[in-house]
Parts: sequence; C-alpha cells; structure tokens
Amino acid sequence: MTVKLATDRRATPAARSAPNELGPVPAERSLRIFAGNANRPLAEAICHQLGIDIGDATVDQFADGETSVKINENIRGADIFVFQPTFAPATNLMELLVMIDAVRRASARRVTAVIPYFGYQRQDRKDQPRVPITAKLVANLITTAGADRVMTMDLHSAQIQGFFDIPFDHLYAAPVLVDHFAHLGLSNLVAIAPDIGSVKMARAYAKRLGVGLAVVDKRRPRPDAVEMMNIIGEVDGLNAVIFDDILSTGSTLVEAARALKDAGAREIYAAVTHGVLCGDAIDRISKSQVKELVITDSIPHEPRTLPSKIRVLSVAPLLAEAIRRIHDEESLSSLFI
Repeated sequence: MTVKLATDRRATPAARSAPNELGPVPAERSLRIFAGNANRPLAEAICHQLGIDIGDATVDQFADGETSVKINENIRGADIFVFQPTFAPATNLMELLVMIDAVRRASARRVTAVIPYFGYQRQDRKDQPRVPITAKLVANLITTAGADRVMTMDLHSAQIQGFFDIPFDHLYAAPVLVDHFAHLGLSNLVAIAPDIGSVKMARAYAKRLGVGLAVVDKRRPRPDAVEMMNIIGEVDGLNAVIFDDILSTGSTLVEAARALKDAGAREIYAAVTHGVLCGDAIDRISKSQVKELVITDSIPHEPRTLPSKIRVLSVAPLLAEAIRRIHDEESLSSLFI
C-alpha cells in the first residue's frame, strides 16, 4: 500500500524560542509518538513514514518486575500518540497504561492510544455463567488511565468500540492485504470465510477483489479445538484465499484448508491481520495445505524464524497516515474498508 504523507511541520518562531528546561523545543513538538517495548520496530517504521523521531522515553522494569516509565522530554501542550499493542504477556498492557498516565501527568494536550492489536478482546460478552467481559475491563482501564482517543485495527468483534465512551477509530488492514493479492494476479479466485462470524469481513474482501465468496461451516467441540463440517459455496477448481482477523493456534486455518482441498480447491492462500502464532502454530501451518500465509506486523515476528510460506506485510504506512489525519483533524473515512 502506498500512502502519501504530509511531513512538513516546521515549528513557529514562538515555539522555537519557547523556554524548555530539558533543552530546545523540537520542531515536531506538536506531534509526538511514544512507544513501549511490545512492538518498537513498527513504531519506528511509523515515525519514519511521518518524518519524525520517536519520542524519548525510558520504559523499563524495576528489580521486582514492576513497570517503570519516564518521559525524557518536554511534552507540555503536545499531541501525544502512545503506541503499544497489548498481546500477552500482561506487561504490554501495563506499559500502555503507565505510559498514558505518564504523558497525561506531563501536561500533554491530547493523548491517543494507538493499539494495533487490542489484546484481551476475545472475551467480549458473557456467553456462559460466571465469566468476565475482559474487553470491557481493558476499555475501562485505558479510559481511566487518561486516554482521550483510541485507535486500533481489525477487532475480533466490532462492537467492542461501544465499550469506550471516548472517540474510537477502528482501522482495517484490508488495503494492505487486498493490494498484495491484487498484485499476485491470481485467476479463478474465491474469498473464504473460515467461520460464520467472519462472513461480513470476507464479503468485504471479496467485493474489493471482485471475486466470489464461500463459507466454511465450523464447529468447536471444546475451546481451541475445531471440527470442520462442510463448505457453503463453490470452490471446486478455484484458488481460495482464507481471510481472518486473528490466527492463534492455527487450528481453524489448517482445518479450513483441509476442508477446501477436499472440496476440490486448487491453491489455498490465507490472509490474517494479527498473527499471534502461539504454541506450535508455525509448525502446524508449515505442514498444512496452505501455500502462502500473509500476516501483518501488528504483532512482531523475526522474519528469519518464520518459514518461507509465511509472509509479513507492514501496516506502518496505514497507521502513519491515520495518525497524521488525526493530528491534522482530517477525516479517516477513506482509510476504512
């Protein structure tokens, strides 16, 4: 995905001459991005896209493991973006909360939490007795910490946006993933929803690619176990692309690929926004019928540790453009699917 960014933000003469006990006021003072340790490479790539340096902050741990944060520059009156995905361990979430509190107490004008992967989102409703709604709990924590706005990407359940009483921007990785498959030039393509809950998302991808849609009827006999039933739609003799938001253990993807192959599909591809890849997921995918799995860098992975069939695409240009538009008070509508 190619995004043109406006990066010329020269400081006014008044700003350049303003006193600052920590040194000269930076030219990009009005827009600052601070990042925790969860996915610093993506944060740095976003700053590179915007033509600014990443914010100077120390994000570490005390000897007993508690999170320690110190902002090392003057941010009074600045528009602050705190970048941190919140996948496990819980330290990532704590770093986000403590950093938000730190910049709020440092008199930031506005604090936006940029969370490419919103962790703890899979428990988003009370679907059985005596279980929490963890996504709502995390939403409350982020708001209480002092965030004025939240930006994330490809939520597992879109209604999580309603858990927040502050502005919430829900981006989609679709422009990046669609662009990849459009350039592959695959013929006789069909978009696949790996379960009923993914139909709306897969339909949007099918519409953008101008292809048909099929659904894999999936049932779970128990958590983290998948039993595939049948295919709804035509896949015989077609190249299939499975679209999903999160890939954790890989069970759903592997079983869907097997079901599609049994139904006569030719080559099978997969596109997933958040590649959690826990446990033996990588080994399971390597041995599966999937020819290529495309994930984004919302969760960091060392490319050298991934097999050749797993490809990582960057969402840095997309997130950078969204940050720029929020800072400039511009619409984000054209970035949505």
